[in-house]
Amino acid sequence: MEFREPIEQLIRDPREFTRDVKFPKSDELRIYDTSLRDGEQMCGIAYTPETKYEMCRRLSDIGVHIMDVGFPAVSLDERRSLQLIMDGKRKGEIRADLDVVVMCRSTSKDIDATLSALEEIGVAPSAVTFFVFTSGSDLHMKYKIGKSLLARESKPESEWLDQPLSFYRAANIRMQCDAIRYARQHGVERVEFGGEDGSRGDVDYFIELFKAGLEAGATRPSWPDTVGCLTPEATRWFSTRIVEAMPKDVTLLNHFHNDYGLGTINCITSLACGFKAFTVTANGYGERAGNVPLHQVVTALKVLYGVDIPGFKYNKLWELARFMESVSGYPIQAHEPIIGANVFAHESGIHTHAMLIDRRMYEAVPAELVGGHMHFIYGKHSGLSVVEAALKKNEAKLAKAGVTVDAALAKRVLDEVKRVREERALTGRTYDTINQYYAGINGLGLSEGDVLEIAEGLGRPLSAKT
Repeated sequence: MEFREPIEQLIRDPREFTRDVKFPKSDELRIYDTSLRDGEQMCGIAYTPETKYEMCRRLSDIGVHIMDVGFPAVSLDERRSLQLIMDGKRKGEIRADLDVVVMCRSTSKDIDATLSALEEIGVAPSAVTFFVFTSGSDLHMKYKIGKSLLARESKPESEWLDQPLSFYRAANIRMQCDAIRYARQHGVERVEFGGEDGSRGDVDYFIELFKAGLEAGATRPSWPDTVGCLTPEATRWFSTRIVEAMPKDVTLLNHFHNDYGLGTINCITSLACGFKAFTVTANGYGERAGNVPLHQVVTALKVLYGVDIPGFKYNKLWELARFMESVSGYPIQAHEPIIGANVFAHESGIHTHAMLIDRRMYEAVPAELVGGHMHFIYGKHSGLSVVEAALKKNEAKLAKAGVTVDAALAKRVLDEVKRVREERALTGRTYDTINQYYAGINGLGLSEGDVLEIAEGLGRPLSAKT
């Protein structure tokens, strides 16, 4: 509808409240997608190399800048995935400027294995970024990798529990820096680095770790909220201190998880503090409650903060979401912001009546922006106006069937729609749908019972098998 007044006079622009929020320049922001690695670590997901290639191709096309492809040293499939992706870059099917990241722990053994894997598939160390990671919290340093740190420092394992935290902190930095230098000495030009569980660690220690890593030759520090426990307030506290302590020309990377549903706002908060790269996954897939969803961050930045990432194809978000559902086996919830099936659907009479006047009545995210489309669902809560509109829209088609559209017909149709919907509610079809959903989800991975059955089959003595 064409309003008499400017739309800005009729409704408040949400950006009115965010104009003072300062972000890095939009062309400095870097979308770091980890769907192929962290996304695949979601329970029950397993992608083939060909699927990973297609995921990477689509994500490259939509506009991500950095792609985490995981650990090429761990399996033939992982190496095949990387090989396909690098071939795709050479052929022009994947953007040549896509920064491809491979991962390894902070040990020369892991780095050697990764270098060998790259050599096996004809990829130069300088063609990719190495993410060389360690631990970042005292809990992880002492009780997860503590024995490895003791061995590196030529200490007996019997000292594990007695050594103070300061020992593990210092040993961890030495290990991280030795690994960075080793990678650089073996032809690696770009080294990302950081410590798991950073959000539960000491910020001053993390700053020390970052400064030492940069001095050793690393290029991109990564700060993770591995267990998704931060609030926006805590994120601002950590991020501000890290940004202030780092050289201005360094691109800092954040990595949030979504265990409390705060991943998106934490990510945006960190960017507003000066971080320039942010980790996401398509559809938010990932371990536990998932990672920061790509669609949420980029759309919120654009619509709510006025930050438009150059070259990003927002109108392909819906298409990408449907593709990711098809290859992962995981449908996203119908009310998932921006890409859920119900986001642009309307049923209740009050809403549909208003939407028939103008979609801006109840549409905060323009459907076309993200490749979606507004539509109506007809059911228990429908009103007469939406049925009348549907009949009017299809009047020519109905006329061919000998049907005359009038107010009386619209009322009868509405009554029948409500009756059919209420009848469906009594049949228990909803319960069948839910049961099928959980059966499908549980069937994506193997259960403990499946593991025991395999063990019995493989471990049973030959005499017992016969």
